[in-house]
Amino acid sequence: MPEAKIVLNVRKPNEAVGVIDIEGEVTAFGEPVLMDAYSTASDGTKAIVLNFTGLEYMNSGGIGLLVTLLIRAQRQGQRLLAYGLNDHYKQIFQITRLNEAIVIYDSEPASLAAV
Repeated sequence: MPEAKIVLNVRKPNEAVGVIDIEGEVTAFGEPVLMDAYSTASDGTKAIVLNFTGLEYMNSGGIGLLVTLLIRAQRQGQRLLAYGLNDHYKQIFQITRLNEAIVIYDSEPASLAAV
């Protein structure tokens, strides 16, 4: 089975927010790593910020993972926000209408201010 080519770092800039720094590829193979990072980031938070500045590649399986993550966050009463997407992936978010559920910001300070 192929391995996930993703590295995730979880930070908590304050008690209300968990940030997941994403580096590498977001594909279906990264599900266990992403869900573990979400569990760590979501402990007691009201919002999760996804930092895509280190994103190298995302396919349809990765989009599906983000939808799964969104459903989990909504069940916990949390919001998902994102920043660091390049123009290509911003367009993918628009085409899939994922940008209607995960608001995209220009920077981490802007996303944290929105929480």
